Amino acid sequence: MPFYTPLLLLVLMSLDMKPAPIQFRKQMIAAESFESVGVFDVNNDQKLDLVSGAFWYEGPLFVKRHVVAQPRRFGEYYDDFSTVPMDVDGDGWIDFITGGWNDNSVNWRKNPGNGEAEWKEYKIGETGNIETTRAWDIDGDGTLEIVPNNPGKPLRIFKLILDAAGKGSGKFQVYQLWDTQGHGLGFGDINGDGRGDLVLNTGWLEAPKNPFVDKWIFHQEFNLQSASIPVIITDVNGDGKNDCIAGKGHDYGLDWYEQKIDPAGKRSWLKHPIDPFNSQYHTMAWEDLDNDGKKELITGKRYRAHNEKDPGSFDPIGLYYFQWNGESFSKQVISYGPFGEGKGTGIYFEVVDLRGTGRRDIIVAGKDGLYVFFNEG
Repeated sequence: MPFYTPLLLLVLMSLDMKPAPIQFRKQMIAAESFESVGVFDVNNDQKLDLVSGAFWYEGPLFVKRHVVAQPRRFGEYYDDFSTVPMDVDGDGWIDFITGGWNDNSVNWRKNPGNGEAEWKEYKIGETGNIETTRAWDIDGDGTLEIVPNNPGKPLRIFKLILDAAGKGSGKFQVYQLWDTQGHGLGFGDINGDGRGDLVLNTGWLEAPKNPFVDKWIFHQEFNLQSASIPVIITDVNGDGKNDCIAGKGHDYGLDWYEQKIDPAGKRSWLKHPIDPFNSQYHTMAWEDLDNDGKKELITGKRYRAHNEKDPGSFDPIGLYYFQWNGESFSKQVISYGPFGEGKGTGIYFEVVDLRGTGRRDIIVAGKDGLYVFFNEG
């Protein structure tokens, strides 16, 4: 038997060690088919609650259910494609922003503050069909703007108007940044100038110094097809340039696009596959699940995204996280299987520490039900 010094043994062990997969405990919350879930303190009791579709679920157990309002239904779809928390009217109670494909408008629902009354809906603005909505700080003033994805329609941003005390006034100012957008939307600094740019499915919009005054410049440098919302903007390989991670919302494929700049300063994008074997990667998150200081990609299948019309629609349903190992992404399965066993992401989900454990849990809605995956480390 060969003799190893303790130091050499540690080195050999470290070369062979792989991080243990994160353990998740799956808990079903409801069998509803709403596709969006938000996480925020509804009743100001300092405990996080879940808000999804017609109901909110009281934390920390998420068993007691309260009515929000009944979203309008069109076939299998509800016009409830986001749950963006925001105190819109500055009354100290968190409201949320939503909207859907058929209503052609982005709306907000007012938290009544008593835990029981119906949440009234108010229109923010006309948009055209909404894939989903996200909130990003476009102008860097510390307040999030509302950014709906409206394929084939102008890219409009809705900015909450604050009162003299810096609280929400219940009103929004609309700004049109570009004349048309496609399926897919992301936000991040592409060119390293410190300003947040917007990624569309066919290129990216360079942010000017004054984003709601000056003109944005479009760079048609790639085609992400029917891309995810969001497209993640991050420096995947640590070379100092931000890259893009995009799923295909209605087909097979999940890829990252490496930003390259040649000696002449010309930018190009090199496509790297992450997972070509699963379909309907419609949404995703970029969060540190294992508290190692490095973020993981969390995504999965949007079950019945176009009902039975998408490639791979009848494949098993899955929820996954992907870890960057320095050369490529490695896939870890959180949930996988046929309907009733596997679980997907819906269209808008959250990654939040629900219990104060210091570990982020995953909260997912969808036509396959509302679930929490508790991160057990």
